[in-house]
Amino acid sequence: MAIGSNLPENLARFRKARNLSQDELAHAAGVGVDTIARIEQGTRQTSRPATLTRLARALGVTVERLLGHVASEPPSEIDIRTLRQAITMGEHVPGLGDFAEPHDVIQLDELTHAAHRAWRAYVDGRHAELLHALPVVLTDARRLIRSSTGSEQAGAHRALSTAYRLGAGMAGRAGFDDLAWSSAERALDAARHSDEPELETAISLRYLAWTLVRQGRLDDDAERVAVTAAEQVQPAMLDRDPARAGVFGNLLFNAASAALMAGSASRADDLLAEARAAAMRSRGDNATEAAIFGPRVAALQQVDHTARAGDPEQALRLAETVPPAQGEVPAFWEAGHRLRLAAASLELRRYPQALGYLAEARDLAPDWVRYQPLGKATMRKLVDHAPRRRGAEFAQLAAHYGVVGLPYQP
Repeated sequence: MAIGSNLPENLARFRKARNLSQDELAHAAGVGVDTIARIEQGTRQTSRPATLTRLARALGVTVERLLGHVASEPPSEIDIRTLRQAITMGEHVPGLGDFAEPHDVIQLDELTHAAHRAWRAYVDGRHAELLHALPVVLTDARRLIRSSTGSEQAGAHRALSTAYRLGAGMAGRAGFDDLAWSSAERALDAARHSDEPELETAISLRYLAWTLVRQGRLDDDAERVAVTAAEQVQPAMLDRDPARAGVFGNLLFNAASAALMAGSASRADDLLAEARAAAMRSRGDNATEAAIFGPRVAALQQVDHTARAGDPEQALRLAETVPPAQGEVPAFWEAGHRLRLAAASLELRRYPQALGYLAEARDLAPDWVRYQPLGKATMRKLVDHAPRRRGAEFAQLAAHYGVVGLPYQP
Protein backbone atom coordinates (compact mmCIF):
# COMPACT_ATOMS: atom_id res chain seq x y z
CA MET A 1 0.00 0.00 0.00
CA ALA A 2 1.24 3.52 -0.74
CA ILE A 3 0.51 6.93 0.70
CA GLY A 4 -1.80 8.50 -1.81
CA SER A 5 -5.32 9.89 -1.64
CA ASN A 6 -8.55 7.94 -1.19
CA LEU A 7 -10.40 11.24 -1.22
CA PRO A 8 -13.15 10.37 -3.76
CA GLU A 9 -14.30 7.26 -1.90
CA ASN A 10 -13.88 8.80 1.54
CA LEU A 11 -15.71 12.01 0.72
CA ALA A 12 -18.70 10.08 -0.61
CA ARG A 13 -18.64 7.64 2.30
CA PHE A 14 -18.46 10.30 5.03
CA ARG A 15 -21.10 12.42 3.29
CA LYS A 16 -23.53 9.51 3.10
CA ALA A 17 -22.76 8.48 6.68
CA ARG A 18 -23.78 12.01 7.75
CA ASN A 19 -26.94 11.66 5.63
CA LEU A 20 -26.01 14.67 3.52
CA SER A 21 -26.67 15.27 -0.14
CA GLN A 22 -23.96 16.87 -2.24
CA ASP A 23 -25.96 20.13 -2.16
CA GLU A 24 -26.26 20.00 1.63
CA LEU A 25 -22.56 19.32 2.11
CA ALA A 26 -21.69 22.10 -0.31
CA HIS A 27 -23.82 24.53 1.70
CA ALA A 28 -22.37 23.37 5.05
CA ALA A 29 -18.77 23.58 3.83
CA GLY A 30 -19.13 26.74 1.78
CA VAL A 31 -17.84 25.18 -1.44
CA GLY A 32 -19.39 24.68 -4.86
CA VAL A 33 -21.53 21.59 -5.40
CA ASP A 34 -19.68 20.99 -8.68
CA THR A 35 -16.46 20.77 -6.67
CA ILE A 36 -17.89 17.97 -4.51
CA ALA A 37 -19.31 16.17 -7.54
CA ARG A 38 -15.99 16.26 -9.42
CA ILE A 39 -14.03 15.08 -6.37
CA GLU A 40 -16.37 12.14 -5.78
CA GLN A 41 -16.30 11.23 -9.48
CA GLY A 42 -12.52 11.26 -9.40
CA THR A 43 -12.25 13.86 -12.18
CA ARG A 44 -10.52 16.29 -9.83
CA GLN A 45 -7.29 14.80 -8.52
CA THR A 46 -6.26 17.72 -6.31
CA SER A 47 -8.01 20.29 -4.14
CA ARG A 48 -6.80 23.41 -2.43
CA PRO A 49 -5.94 23.00 1.27
CA ALA A 50 -8.66 25.47 2.28
CA THR A 51 -11.27 23.41 0.42
CA LEU A 52 -10.15 20.22 2.17
CA THR A 53 -10.27 21.93 5.54
CA ARG A 54 -13.82 23.19 4.98
CA LEU A 55 -15.03 19.78 3.80
CA ALA A 56 -13.38 17.97 6.73
CA ARG A 57 -14.86 20.43 9.22
CA ALA A 58 -18.34 20.06 7.76
CA LEU A 59 -18.06 16.27 7.96
CA GLY A 60 -16.57 16.27 11.48
CA VAL A 61 -13.33 14.50 10.53
CA THR A 62 -9.68 15.48 10.21
CA VAL A 63 -8.09 16.30 6.87
CA GLU A 64 -5.82 13.26 7.16
CA ARG A 65 -8.80 10.97 7.76
CA LEU A 66 -10.63 12.50 4.81
CA LEU A 67 -7.59 11.79 2.65
CA GLY A 68 -7.55 8.20 3.89
CA HIS A 69 -4.27 8.23 5.78
CA VAL A 70 -4.65 6.16 8.96
CA ALA A 71 -1.65 6.06 11.28
CA SER A 72 -2.31 2.48 12.40
CA GLU A 73 -1.94 1.23 8.82
CA PRO A 74 1.63 2.02 7.81
CA PRO A 75 2.09 2.43 4.05
CA SER A 76 5.00 0.70 2.42
CA GLU A 77 5.96 3.58 0.14
CA ILE A 78 5.11 7.14 -0.83
CA ASP A 79 3.11 7.50 -4.03
CA ILE A 80 4.47 10.60 -5.78
CA ARG A 81 2.85 10.21 -9.20
CA THR A 82 0.71 13.35 -8.88
CA LEU A 83 3.62 15.29 -7.39
CA ARG A 84 5.89 14.18 -10.25
CA GLN A 85 3.29 15.40 -12.73
CA ALA A 86 3.02 18.76 -10.95
CA ILE A 87 6.80 19.27 -10.82
CA THR A 88 7.52 18.34 -14.42
CA MET A 89 4.57 19.91 -16.27
CA GLY A 90 4.25 23.45 -17.54
CA GLU A 91 3.40 25.56 -20.56
CA HIS A 92 7.00 25.57 -21.75
CA VAL A 93 6.58 21.91 -22.76
CA PRO A 94 4.13 21.47 -25.69
CA GLY A 95 1.15 19.35 -24.69
CA LEU A 96 1.77 19.61 -20.95
CA GLY A 97 -0.52 22.03 -19.20
CA ASP A 98 -1.36 22.52 -15.57
CA PHE A 99 -4.02 20.61 -13.65
CA ALA A 100 -7.58 20.93 -14.92
CA GLU A 101 -8.85 22.69 -11.82
CA PRO A 102 -11.00 25.80 -12.46
CA HIS A 103 -8.76 28.48 -13.93
CA ASP A 104 -9.39 31.14 -11.30
CA VAL A 105 -6.30 32.97 -10.09
CA ILE A 106 -5.92 33.28 -6.34
CA GLN A 107 -4.57 36.34 -4.53
CA LEU A 108 -0.93 36.54 -3.47
CA ASP A 109 -1.73 36.49 0.25
CA GLU A 110 -3.78 33.32 -0.19
CA LEU A 111 -0.99 31.71 -2.21
CA THR A 112 1.60 32.69 0.40
CA HIS A 113 -0.57 31.20 3.15
CA ALA A 114 -1.04 27.97 1.16
CA ALA A 115 2.72 27.67 0.60
CA HIS A 116 3.33 28.15 4.33
CA ARG A 117 0.75 25.49 5.19
CA ALA A 118 2.43 23.09 2.78
CA TRP A 119 5.79 23.80 4.43
CA ARG A 120 4.23 23.20 7.85
CA ALA A 121 2.87 19.85 6.67
CA TYR A 122 6.35 18.96 5.40
CA VAL A 123 8.03 19.86 8.69
CA ASP A 124 5.38 18.01 10.71
CA GLY A 125 5.67 14.91 8.52
CA ARG A 126 2.03 15.01 7.37
CA HIS A 127 2.82 13.35 4.06
CA ALA A 128 -0.71 12.64 2.86
CA GLU A 129 -1.77 16.25 3.36
CA LEU A 130 1.37 17.57 1.69
CA LEU A 131 1.14 15.26 -1.32
CA HIS A 132 -2.40 16.43 -1.92
CA ALA A 133 -1.77 20.15 -1.35
CA LEU A 134 1.59 20.68 -3.03
CA PRO A 135 0.52 20.13 -6.67
CA VAL A 136 -2.19 22.75 -6.17
CA VAL A 137 0.27 25.27 -4.73
CA LEU A 138 2.58 24.72 -7.71
CA THR A 139 -0.32 25.20 -10.14
CA ASP A 140 -1.69 28.28 -8.38
CA ALA A 141 1.76 29.89 -8.21
CA ARG A 142 2.41 29.34 -11.91
CA ARG A 143 -0.99 30.78 -12.80
CA LEU A 144 -0.47 33.88 -10.69
CA ILE A 145 2.95 34.43 -12.25
CA ARG A 146 1.43 34.29 -15.74
CA SER A 147 -1.33 36.75 -14.88
CA SER A 148 0.54 39.32 -12.76
CA THR A 149 3.37 41.80 -12.98
CA GLY A 150 5.74 43.69 -10.71
CA SER A 151 5.84 42.99 -6.99
CA GLU A 152 2.90 40.60 -7.12
CA GLN A 153 4.63 38.46 -9.73
CA ALA A 154 7.86 38.51 -7.72
CA GLY A 155 5.96 37.38 -4.62
CA ALA A 156 4.39 34.55 -6.60
CA HIS A 157 7.86 33.48 -7.74
CA ARG A 158 8.90 33.30 -4.08
CA ALA A 159 5.92 31.04 -3.27
CA LEU A 160 6.71 28.92 -6.34
CA SER A 161 10.32 28.56 -5.23
CA THR A 162 9.13 27.41 -1.79
CA ALA A 163 6.78 24.87 -3.39
CA TYR A 164 9.50 23.47 -5.66
CA ARG A 165 11.84 23.15 -2.67
CA LEU A 166 9.17 21.18 -0.81
CA GLY A 167 8.79 19.03 -3.91
CA ALA A 168 12.53 18.38 -3.84
CA GLY A 169 12.39 17.48 -0.16
CA MET A 170 9.42 15.17 -0.58
CA ALA A 171 10.91 13.44 -3.63
CA GLY A 172 14.13 12.95 -1.68
CA ARG A 173 12.27 11.47 1.27
CA ALA A 174 10.62 9.02 -1.12
CA GLY A 175 13.98 8.06 -2.63
CA PHE A 176 13.48 9.74 -6.03
CA ASP A 177 16.73 11.72 -6.04
CA ASP A 178 16.68 12.66 -9.73
CA LEU A 179 13.20 14.16 -9.36
CA ALA A 180 14.43 15.96 -6.23
CA TRP A 181 17.25 17.46 -8.31
CA SER A 182 14.82 18.61 -11.03
CA SER A 183 12.54 20.23 -8.47
CA ALA A 184 15.46 21.94 -6.72
CA GLU A 185 16.67 23.30 -10.08
CA ARG A 186 13.22 24.78 -10.74
CA ALA A 187 13.20 26.25 -7.24
CA LEU A 188 16.50 27.96 -8.03
CA ASP A 189 15.13 29.44 -11.24
CA ALA A 190 12.01 30.75 -9.50
CA ALA A 191 14.12 32.18 -6.65
CA ARG A 192 16.08 34.37 -9.05
CA HIS A 193 12.84 36.09 -10.10
CA SER A 194 11.48 36.48 -6.57
CA ASP A 195 11.20 39.57 -4.39
CA GLU A 196 14.16 38.35 -2.27
CA PRO A 197 16.47 36.89 -4.93
CA GLU A 198 19.66 36.72 -2.87
CA LEU A 199 18.18 34.88 0.11
CA GLU A 200 15.78 32.73 -1.92
CA THR A 201 18.60 31.68 -4.24
CA ALA A 202 20.78 30.67 -1.28
CA ILE A 203 17.91 28.65 0.22
CA SER A 204 17.33 26.88 -3.09
CA LEU A 205 21.04 26.14 -3.48
CA ARG A 206 20.88 24.46 -0.07
CA TYR A 207 18.28 22.03 -1.41
CA LEU A 208 20.33 21.55 -4.57
CA ALA A 209 23.42 20.69 -2.51
CA TRP A 210 21.30 18.35 -0.38
CA THR A 211 20.20 16.44 -3.50
CA LEU A 212 23.84 16.14 -4.59
CA VAL A 213 24.72 14.65 -1.20
CA ARG A 214 21.79 12.23 -1.49
CA GLN A 215 22.98 11.17 -4.95
CA GLY A 216 26.29 10.14 -3.38
CA ARG A 217 28.41 12.44 -5.51
CA LEU A 218 31.80 11.59 -4.02
CA ASP A 219 33.60 14.33 -5.93
CA ASP A 220 33.51 17.85 -4.53
CA ASP A 221 30.38 19.04 -6.39
CA ALA A 222 28.06 19.10 -3.39
CA GLU A 223 30.63 20.64 -1.08
CA ARG A 224 31.63 23.28 -3.63
CA VAL A 225 28.01 24.30 -4.31
CA ALA A 226 27.23 24.56 -0.59
CA VAL A 227 30.40 26.44 0.36
CA THR A 228 30.12 28.89 -2.54
CA ALA A 229 26.51 29.66 -1.65
CA ALA A 230 27.40 30.00 2.04
CA GLU A 231 30.12 32.53 1.22
CA GLN A 232 27.59 34.63 -0.70
CA VAL A 233 25.07 34.73 2.16
CA GLN A 234 27.48 34.67 5.12
CA PRO A 235 26.28 37.08 7.84
CA ALA A 236 28.64 39.71 9.18
CA MET A 237 29.89 39.38 12.76
CA LEU A 238 27.16 41.64 14.18
CA ASP A 239 24.44 40.49 11.78
CA ARG A 240 21.87 38.61 13.88
CA ASP A 241 19.30 38.08 11.14
CA PRO A 242 18.01 34.55 11.90
CA ALA A 243 17.07 33.80 8.28
CA ARG A 244 20.52 34.63 6.91
CA ALA A 245 22.28 32.80 9.75
CA GLY A 246 20.04 29.78 9.27
CA VAL A 247 20.65 29.51 5.53
CA PHE A 248 24.39 29.96 6.07
CA GLY A 249 24.49 27.29 8.77
CA ASN A 250 22.40 24.80 6.81
CA LEU A 251 24.63 25.21 3.77
CA LEU A 252 27.63 24.42 5.96
CA PHE A 253 25.82 21.34 7.28
CA ASN A 254 25.44 20.12 3.70
CA ALA A 255 29.05 20.92 2.90
CA ALA A 256 30.20 19.01 5.99
CA SER A 257 28.12 15.98 5.01
CA ALA A 258 29.66 16.05 1.54
CA ALA A 259 33.17 16.35 2.97
CA LEU A 260 32.59 13.44 5.33
CA MET A 261 31.26 11.27 2.48
CA ALA A 262 34.37 12.16 0.48
CA GLY A 263 36.56 10.90 3.34
CA SER A 264 37.68 14.22 4.77
CA ALA A 265 36.52 14.17 8.39
CA SER A 266 38.85 17.02 9.37
CA ARG A 267 37.40 19.34 6.72
CA ALA A 268 33.90 18.39 7.86
CA ASP A 269 34.91 19.26 11.45
CA ASP A 270 36.06 22.71 10.32
CA LEU A 271 32.81 23.38 8.47
CA LEU A 272 30.71 22.28 11.45
CA ALA A 273 32.77 24.44 13.81
CA GLU A 274 31.94 27.48 11.68
CA ALA A 275 28.26 26.51 11.64
CA ARG A 276 28.24 26.14 15.44
CA ALA A 277 29.80 29.60 15.81
CA ALA A 278 27.03 31.08 13.67
CA ALA A 279 24.45 29.19 15.72
CA MET A 280 25.76 30.66 18.96
CA ARG A 281 25.33 34.16 17.49
CA SER A 282 21.79 33.46 16.32
CA ARG A 283 18.70 34.21 18.35
CA GLY A 284 17.87 30.74 19.56
CA ASP A 285 16.51 27.84 17.51
CA ASN A 286 14.25 28.73 14.60
CA ALA A 287 12.23 26.73 12.10
CA THR A 288 11.15 28.73 9.06
CA GLU A 289 10.84 28.22 5.30
CA ALA A 290 14.37 29.61 5.09
CA ALA A 291 16.10 27.13 7.38
CA ILE A 292 16.05 25.12 10.60
CA PHE A 293 18.93 26.36 12.70
CA GLY A 294 20.14 27.32 16.16
CA PRO A 295 22.38 26.12 19.02
CA ARG A 296 20.51 22.86 19.61
CA VAL A 297 20.21 22.12 15.89
CA ALA A 298 23.96 22.62 15.41
CA ALA A 299 24.71 20.36 18.40
CA LEU A 300 22.44 17.65 16.98
CA GLN A 301 24.30 17.91 13.69
CA GLN A 302 27.61 17.42 15.50
CA VAL A 303 26.32 14.24 17.14
CA ASP A 304 25.18 12.95 13.76
CA HIS A 305 28.55 13.76 12.19
CA THR A 306 30.45 11.99 14.98
CA ALA A 307 28.33 8.86 14.68
CA ARG A 308 28.66 8.75 10.89
CA ALA A 309 32.41 9.25 11.24
CA GLY A 310 32.56 5.90 13.06
CA ASP A 311 32.67 6.85 16.75
CA PRO A 312 29.33 5.77 18.27
CA GLU A 313 30.58 5.96 21.85
CA GLN A 314 31.68 9.58 21.48
CA ALA A 315 28.39 10.39 19.71
CA LEU A 316 26.43 9.10 22.69
CA ARG A 317 28.62 11.11 25.06
CA LEU A 318 28.09 14.26 22.99
CA ALA A 319 24.35 13.67 23.02
CA GLU A 320 24.38 14.16 26.79
CA THR A 321 25.77 17.69 26.32
CA VAL A 322 23.30 18.88 23.69
CA PRO A 323 21.61 22.06 24.99
CA PRO A 324 17.82 22.26 25.31
CA ALA A 325 15.89 23.97 22.56
CA GLN A 326 15.79 27.76 22.69
CA GLY A 327 12.80 28.04 20.40
CA GLU A 328 11.39 25.58 17.88
CA VAL A 329 13.17 22.45 16.70
CA PRO A 330 10.82 20.41 14.47
CA ALA A 331 9.81 16.96 15.58
CA PHE A 332 11.38 15.27 12.58
CA TRP A 333 14.81 16.73 13.44
CA GLU A 334 14.45 15.47 16.99
CA ALA A 335 13.26 12.09 15.70
CA GLY A 336 16.22 11.87 13.31
CA HIS A 337 18.55 12.51 16.26
CA ARG A 338 16.95 9.60 18.16
CA LEU A 339 17.35 7.32 15.15
CA ARG A 340 21.05 8.15 15.00
CA LEU A 341 21.41 7.45 18.74
CA ALA A 342 19.54 4.17 18.30
CA ALA A 343 21.98 3.11 15.59
CA ALA A 344 24.95 4.14 17.73
CA SER A 345 23.59 2.21 20.72
CA LEU A 346 23.08 -0.85 18.54
CA GLU A 347 26.70 -0.71 17.37
CA LEU A 348 27.72 -0.90 21.05
CA ARG A 349 25.22 -3.74 21.65
CA ARG A 350 23.17 -1.63 24.04
CA TYR A 351 19.93 -3.20 22.87
CA PRO A 352 17.45 -1.77 25.41
CA GLN A 353 18.88 1.71 24.87
CA ALA A 354 18.57 1.35 21.09
CA LEU A 355 14.96 0.21 21.44
CA GLY A 356 14.20 3.15 23.70
CA TYR A 357 15.54 5.64 21.16
CA LEU A 358 13.50 3.99 18.39
CA ALA A 359 10.39 4.35 20.53
CA GLU A 360 11.15 8.02 21.18
CA ALA A 361 11.62 8.65 17.46
CA ARG A 362 8.30 6.96 16.68
CA ASP A 363 6.50 9.02 19.31
CA LEU A 364 8.03 12.28 18.07
CA ALA A 365 7.33 11.85 14.33
CA PRO A 366 5.39 8.62 13.74
CA ASP A 367 4.72 9.12 10.03
CA TRP A 368 8.12 10.51 9.12
CA VAL A 369 10.20 7.74 10.72
CA ARG A 370 8.49 5.03 8.66
CA TYR A 371 10.37 6.16 5.57
CA GLN A 372 13.81 6.58 7.12
CA PRO A 373 16.26 3.86 6.03
CA LEU A 374 18.28 4.28 9.23
CA GLY A 375 15.28 3.48 11.41
CA LYS A 376 14.31 0.46 9.34
CA ALA A 377 17.87 -0.89 9.25
CA THR A 378 18.33 -0.44 13.00
CA MET A 379 15.04 -2.16 13.81
CA ARG A 380 15.86 -5.01 11.44
CA LYS A 381 19.19 -5.59 13.18
CA LEU A 382 17.48 -5.55 16.55
CA VAL A 383 15.06 -8.20 15.34
CA ASP A 384 18.03 -10.32 14.24
CA HIS A 385 20.33 -9.82 17.24
CA ALA A 386 18.47 -8.58 20.32
CA PRO A 387 17.83 -11.03 23.21
CA ARG A 388 14.80 -13.28 22.82
CA ARG A 389 12.66 -11.80 25.63
CA ARG A 390 11.19 -8.90 23.70
CA GLY A 391 7.52 -8.31 24.44
CA ALA A 392 4.67 -6.36 22.91
CA GLU A 393 6.49 -3.01 22.63
CA PHE A 394 9.25 -4.62 20.60
CA ALA A 395 6.72 -6.17 18.21
CA GLN A 396 4.82 -2.88 17.85
CA LEU A 397 8.02 -1.07 16.95
CA ALA A 398 8.97 -3.76 14.45
CA ALA A 399 5.58 -3.33 12.79
CA HIS A 400 5.80 0.46 12.83
CA TYR A 401 9.21 0.46 11.14
CA GLY A 402 7.97 -2.01 8.53
CA VAL A 403 10.13 -4.95 9.57
CA VAL A 404 7.09 -7.18 10.23
CA GLY A 405 3.48 -6.65 9.33
CA LEU A 406 1.62 -8.78 11.86
CA PRO A 407 0.58 -7.62 15.35
CA TYR A 408 2.16 -9.20 18.37
CA GLN A 409 0.42 -12.25 19.78
CA PRO A 410 1.41 -13.07 23.38
